Amino acid sequence: MRLVIARCSVDYTGRLTAHLPLATRLLVHKGDGSLLVHSDGGSYKPLNWMSPPCRLDVEAPDAASADAGVLEHWRVTHAKSGDALLVRIYEVLHDSSHELGIDPGLQKDGVESDLQRLLAEQVDVIGEGLTLVRREFPTAIGPVDLLLRDEAGGGTIAVEVKRRGDIDGVEQLTRYLELLGRDPHLAPVTGVFAAQEIKPQAKVLAADRGIRCVTLDYEGMKGIESGAPRLF
Repeated sequence: MRLVIARCSVDYTGRLTAHLPLATRLLVHKGDGSLLVHSDGGSYKPLNWMSPPCRLDVEAPDAASADAGVLEHWRVTHAKSGDALLVRIYEVLHDSSHELGIDPGLQKDGVESDLQRLLAEQVDVIGEGLTLVRREFPTAIGPVDLLLRDEAGGGTIAVEVKRRGDIDGVEQLTRYLELLGRDPHLAPVTGVFAAQEIKPQAKVLAADRGIRCVTLDYEGMKGIESGAPRLF
């Protein structure tokens, strides 16, 4: 992994266009080829990024850019979509590379991991006609708890599973949906936020972003009758 703190501007072109004006930012270039652009805020969410499969090429600036003070161009191109991320580097404040090795993956706590396993075995709790694609579906920003295929409606469903669902969980799922939605093999991608308890603020935010909330009956899913409804 390469970490670079630099004064830079960023332009994204392709199916959408976006511009980040000149500022000091953290550039994270991962071993899978992905590039993430972070500011000193916004928690885990980058300002912009390019997910794999993609390629990063370092280019000398053209005359106009050089005159404006640009040291080099980072051009990141997606192998399938052709979308491009152009980072203009004006000043490098820090540059380091680190070998992280193979990550063992996220180890979830007892109830949450059990909920994920049970839900993978009982996808009908989410809806009829769904099939499991994979648990811990890998992405450049972390694994999606469950990825389901909607055979009748087409497309896929990304499911984030929590014991207690709050706004951070909705934000996390939103990030996954933005990333997965770029893959034409998965699109259209919808989201389901599933938890034993979901805070009212999280429900409001999820509804605003088109994410469906499902309240899970843990005891009922284990086969222990609790009398509580499975979802609402």
